[in-house]
Amino acid sequence: MNETDVSQVAQPDALTPALIGRDDAMATMVAALSRPALVLVEGEAGIGKSRLLDECLAAPALRGRVVLMAACPPLEEPFPLGAVVDGLRVFHDRLGDLALSPLAGALRPLFPEWASWLPPALEALPDPQETRHRLFRALSALIDALGVDVLVVEDAHWADAATLDWLLTLAASRDAKRSIVVTYRPLDVGEGSPLLRLTSRPPRNMAWERISLEPLDVPQTRALVESMFATADVSDRFAAFLHEHTGGIPLALEETVRLLRARRDIFRSESGWRRRITEELRVPPTMRDSVLERVARLDPGTRAVLEAAAVLEAPADEALIATVAGLGEPTARDGLTGALASGLLREAGRGTFAFRHVLASRAVAEATPIPSRRRLHHRAALALREGEHPPVVRLCRHFRESGDVEEWCRYAEAAAELALEAGDGHTTVAMMLDLLTTADHPVERRVRLARRLGMAVSVTAEPLLGLGERVRSALEETLAHPGLPAQARGEIGLRLGRLRFHLGEFEAAMVGLEAAMPDLEDRPELAVQAMLLLANPMIRAWPRTRHLAWAGRAEELFPLVSGPVERAAFLSNQVAALLGLGEEDGWRVARSLPADGAGRLERQEIARGRLMAGQFCTLWGRHDDARAYLDSAAALVERVGYRRIEDVLRLARAHLAWHDGRWEGLDDVAAELAGSEAADEATRLEARMIQGSLDLARGAPQRAERRLREVLAASLPRGHADPFIFPDVALARILLSRGEPEAALEITEPVLDMIVRKDVWLWATEVLPVHLDTLLAAGRAGERGGLVAAFAAGMSGRNAPAAAAAVLTCRAMVTADPRAAADLFGRAAAAWAALPRPYDRLLATERQGRRLLQAGERERGLTVLEQSQRLLTELGARWDADRVAHLLREQGVEVARPWRGGRRGYGDRLSPREVEIVALVARGWTNKRIAEILTLSPRTVERHLSAAMRKLSVTTRTALVTAAAAEGLLDQTPT
Repeated sequence: MNETDVSQVAQPDALTPALIGRDDAMATMVAALSRPALVLVEGEAGIGKSRLLDECLAAPALRGRVVLMAACPPLEEPFPLGAVVDGLRVFHDRLGDLALSPLAGALRPLFPEWASWLPPALEALPDPQETRHRLFRALSALIDALGVDVLVVEDAHWADAATLDWLLTLAASRDAKRSIVVTYRPLDVGEGSPLLRLTSRPPRNMAWERISLEPLDVPQTRALVESMFATADVSDRFAAFLHEHTGGIPLALEETVRLLRARRDIFRSESGWRRRITEELRVPPTMRDSVLERVARLDPGTRAVLEAAAVLEAPADEALIATVAGLGEPTARDGLTGALASGLLREAGRGTFAFRHVLASRAVAEATPIPSRRRLHHRAALALREGEHPPVVRLCRHFRESGDVEEWCRYAEAAAELALEAGDGHTTVAMMLDLLTTADHPVERRVRLARRLGMAVSVTAEPLLGLGERVRSALEETLAHPGLPAQARGEIGLRLGRLRFHLGEFEAAMVGLEAAMPDLEDRPELAVQAMLLLANPMIRAWPRTRHLAWAGRAEELFPLVSGPVERAAFLSNQVAALLGLGEEDGWRVARSLPADGAGRLERQEIARGRLMAGQFCTLWGRHDDARAYLDSAAALVERVGYRRIEDVLRLARAHLAWHDGRWEGLDDVAAELAGSEAADEATRLEARMIQGSLDLARGAPQRAERRLREVLAASLPRGHADPFIFPDVALARILLSRGEPEAALEITEPVLDMIVRKDVWLWATEVLPVHLDTLLAAGRAGERGGLVAAFAAGMSGRNAPAAAAAVLTCRAMVTADPRAAADLFGRAAAAWAALPRPYDRLLATERQGRRLLQAGERERGLTVLEQSQRLLTELGARWDADRVAHLLREQGVEVARPWRGGRRGYGDRLSPREVEIVALVARGWTNKRIAEILTLSPRTVERHLSAAMRKLSVTTRTALVTAAAAEGLLDQTPT
């Protein structure tokens, strides 16, 4: 376009731009869709994902394919499977020709308008997870019957969890019958979203393609503008100007050019298209501004249609748009014509219309004055409610935005119930929270909403992410409401207490639960839950006897608990309370945990109980039992999709790996958990403590101290007494190594005081040996004997191998005779080795060697120390190995200087870990399963496999196994 002055001439609209710069992407997609494939199309907003998809599906090679289009709307809490349901409704005229199985009766709640075509409703299932699974099977059977060739899910970053879980099910199917196309914005995918699982690994039984769309460059920008005006007369300068102001985003380019056209900055003259000189052009800073300026130039009828369509969001027919806009038929038709001609609205199919892009829709809706927007929402709600089958979720939204609280409550509660029935607890929690906190309610309704919110929080299998604190505040506000009935006060107090435990607010939880007990006297099933939470020892202030008193009262009420879910919850909480208190009777309760349950909620409670039993097995030093309990918990978690405790399970395995000496890859797992937004605070703190302990052992005390002090500072204000989070041990060792015993004592003494006050000596297993060192260095050796005697007495009669080994260690530390002390340290080392806890064993062996030197048994002492130094080096405990090496050199023993250039390689040979992983691949194990068993991250497993493939000069897993077998590497048994 040449630069010239503006003239007043007629202005026909610009053409729809051609698809520019996407030839390779289009060829890739068309080729992929010629067979069953999962195609992922990613890119930022306005990059052209939907346009690419439309062009591909219209390609000659794909014509005739039956396409199911599910477009996910940008709703704050999308309804489970809502986009899929809307997409399937366009096939309603084909239902009469289908031979549907009885399973299709499960679809009746989703498609009430199809009642005359669907089989009879199925018997209700007690388990929402089983209901969801049956629903998935029914949906899959329906699209099979419809002959769907391509399933498209657009804007999957907005998809609900149920839709994404269904996609995962389809992608994992052994009998892949169709292609799946998923478009999404990578930066808008939340942490913990099932979409990450779908996009992170190729499916086994279908092809896989990832298409990443990038912004256009300057030549492509020029080509796009040329296509809009059917001219080749676009200057490089103008193209560069547009590219600079739009970033090469196709949608922004198109909107900018159309705005320039509407302003007559671009116009047609007798000699062709012309524009203002570049220096005179003004481009809005955002696409929103561009859209709103274009809308402002349209006639009132067209603007009214656009505002109605923006408020409706979902595709709507002409009659609904006219009703919401408040326009008569002729005016509405003219306005719709103008909206389509502007390029802002498009025909979505079968007589329905919607905005071309959600960014434009949002811009128009947000710019509509609030009174007008509320009026439009109310008209939309009234119109949709008059339909034969009112859309519950849409009505919930429209009544909410219109300010009609009564009707909003009615439909929001119905939508939340449907979400819970579909197994989507997170959506239920979010909807009920929004309903409870956004409007004023009479007491009766407030109580009902708070109860339902608390129950939803209790049963959801999903991580609460950022909702937990908001739910706590809402329940606190409800509990403080005057005139609350006693029964409601008790139940809400219990729900709040459970949530506070989950959030790590233990002291506040205990205070609130004790206050709720009088209001729970007539409800034994709820009272038992509160009592067992009060029996949980994770609070610094209470003595063991106080916790045991609550556990005893709960035991008395247990015969009155009849529900299977409530009985499983009782056993789980009783296990945690008794084993956490160091009570041997806890193992009787742990053995009574069922292996499986009849429904999802019961299985969730059993999984939680087995997970906690596994955690306490590690604390007690019963490592084989720990593995068995954690494996059984993992199987249940996988079966019921209990993602809420997945991080805790991974952490329990990581803690066991730390004690077992399986440190390779452990830092990766700990780092992932420490940074996980889905994990609760206690999980992140424990993961950071493991990181700090690894840092210290591997010779990075400064980094270790920084991390451990952060953990200590974060845990103390919470009143938390968690025996799994004692950063004090490693911190005190660092301070002692620097010759700061008083500072070390400030760290360990409060912990020992708390253990003595609570009378829970199991927790002293790791703390007391370091505290004894600290007392000795501080000149308070006389206090040590009494603590050791109390520890031994406190653990008497308990089958706690770790504590028993620690008792031997502590007795050796306070034994004056060096030869007798060396003998006790040797017995302690053997006890640690039997667990196995190799790190603790080697620390005891070091102490044994030092006491042998003091006893005058130089040769034997040096032999013990040399072995200890060598094994510490092999374990990776460089900090400790260097300390022992220094002692040996002082004794005149030559010790090789440690390698400081990083981990030694194995050349072209496979490392032991690589051999182990290849052997598991040979068994048919997936990377995920290998990672779980070996307590590694999937990324670490992939790194080992890549290294093994490189060393054996192969490129596939099958070839890797074949080559490893030929080398004789698979004769070894994986550990």
